[in-house]
Amino acid sequence: MTLPPRIALTPRIALPAEIDPAAFVGHDRTAPIVELCGETMGTTWRVLFAARVPPPVVRGRIEARLAELVAQLSNWDRASALSRFNDAPANSWVALPPDLARVVEEGLAIAAVSDGAFDPAVGVLVNLWGFGPAGPQPPPTPVQVTAALERSGFARMGWRPADASLFQPGGVQLDLSGIAKGYAVDAIVDLLATCGIRHCLVEVGGELSGRGIRPDGEPWWVDLELPDGACFAPLRVAMHGQAVATSGTYVRGGHNLDPRTGSAPRNGVVSVSVVAPTAMRADALASAALVAYPYLAAPAFDGVAMRLIVAREGGYDEIVTAPLAAMLD
Repeated sequence: MTLPPRIALTPRIALPAEIDPAAFVGHDRTAPIVELCGETMGTTWRVLFAARVPPPVVRGRIEARLAELVAQLSNWDRASALSRFNDAPANSWVALPPDLARVVEEGLAIAAVSDGAFDPAVGVLVNLWGFGPAGPQPPPTPVQVTAALERSGFARMGWRPADASLFQPGGVQLDLSGIAKGYAVDAIVDLLATCGIRHCLVEVGGELSGRGIRPDGEPWWVDLELPDGACFAPLRVAMHGQAVATSGTYVRGGHNLDPRTGSAPRNGVVSVSVVAPTAMRADALASAALVAYPYLAAPAFDGVAMRLIVAREGGYDEIVTAPLAAMLD
């Protein structure tokens, strides 16, 4: 964020109500902080960790895990498990592999409690507007949007948790871009734990999760993103066993769609940041809140720590929900 000359804004600090004692287990003040980064899911990943584990070994395991996720969750890979579901015949039950099953189950649950503000079954609409694998498209007509809505929506599918099977009614296209990066963050955090790494910060495409503490005893700090020109004091979150995700229009432009109308929301929201226990949940809730505002009465948003930036004439408004305000207090 760019500030006017000679203006310094003191960060506002957001702390969890309680700090899990496990955050301090294995703390080593002399451990080096190792940084690894790369590309995945059409974006970048970055890992900071404090542990005496060979970095090449960690990198290899991270890259292998991310490749597994792409092979299951990507709608850009025609051979992925997600693409196989999208291509499945009408009226068929499709058994999903473990990662895809977890993301779909969470996505369907959030779709239900957000009154459809988040929906994993919007691939037809995403492609129609030129945001998906089909590439740029002419602006759709209202008739085309209506036709796409008829082929979309989580309510058209069925879910059998007993055998992790999803019902394909015919023509429904999954698109997990509003939740998959968050799940990837959680998956890498879990992977690092199996490597003996308890103190880390993981980012995939701007979604983050932190565990443990830094060698100097400080938390892993994350500043919530702001669009250019929004000169609010930085809001800094202590990543003590927490995740944060941001959905907005200030980087890639207006690429968000309201699954209920099939068109872009017109509520002025340019950024939503959510703090939650998992990055997957934070990612999906940020996507949902961006299109649902100002109607945030759905159960999905109860007790959620959120910061919204809304464009107004001549500037921006900042809206901080009560749970996030309590973290600041």
